[in-house]
Amino acid sequence: MVSIISDMDGVIYRGNNLIDGAKDFVNMLLEKNVSFLFLTNNAEQTPIDLKRKLESLGIDGLEEKHFFTAAQATAKFIKTQQENGSAYVIGTGGLVSELYNIGYSINDVNPDYVVVGKTSAFNFDMLKKAVSLINKGARFIGCNPDITDPAPDGELIPAVGPILAAIETATGKKPYIVGKPNPIMMSIAKNKINAHSENTVMIGDRMDTDILGGLGAGMRTCLVLSGVTKMEMLKEFPYKPNYVFNSVAEIDVEKL
Repeated sequence: MVSIISDMDGVIYRGNNLIDGAKDFVNMLLEKNVSFLFLTNNAEQTPIDLKRKLESLGIDGLEEKHFFTAAQATAKFIKTQQENGSAYVIGTGGLVSELYNIGYSINDVNPDYVVVGKTSAFNFDMLKKAVSLINKGARFIGCNPDITDPAPDGELIPAVGPILAAIETATGKKPYIVGKPNPIMMSIAKNKINAHSENTVMIGDRMDTDILGGLGAGMRTCLVLSGVTKMEMLKEFPYKPNYVFNSVAEIDVEKL
């Protein structure tokens, strides 16, 4: 049996709406005792938040261990670089919580890092502060490179990418991005479920993060068309997934 690493937004749900077949897919993973992990570039929510969200959508039986977020990956990476440091954070409570968990303090005067995640509260004052701190020597970290996120109505809304781009334009410095497709996040994910690349399938809706990340980690890859990527967009990329399905409703893990 393969191990499964799966994205969430655009794969299991879209905004606050469950994607058709997602409940049955998750139940299949649980019933067949598949080793799996939900790996998300979401840095706004904690694993318990994501567990509760799926419960609110009718999916039960999951535990916090089944989730790993870009905020967790970012915190783990930063801790390997410098312990007990400080950060100026552009992001939400989920990101701040993970930084507190590794012993970091929040500092808007002389932080070691400027850490950027998605937030709808982003404004010019935050931009100005981040630019000033980076120009004074703070290291620039992005939780993920996503340009847009899928909304429930089918529209695409701005994600963290435009925020990172604004700061990069003003400072001339590129962020180090920890989330998918960074091999660091993919490696941590595999280790969490004791998976091996050759027997693991990465499922996602984004060619530039999920599929690219899976390929870079030596996994087989499965693109679902229920999120941001449509079939006609595949020709734009110099690489391709091993499998393409309309949604997880069509996936039988025993046939991957």
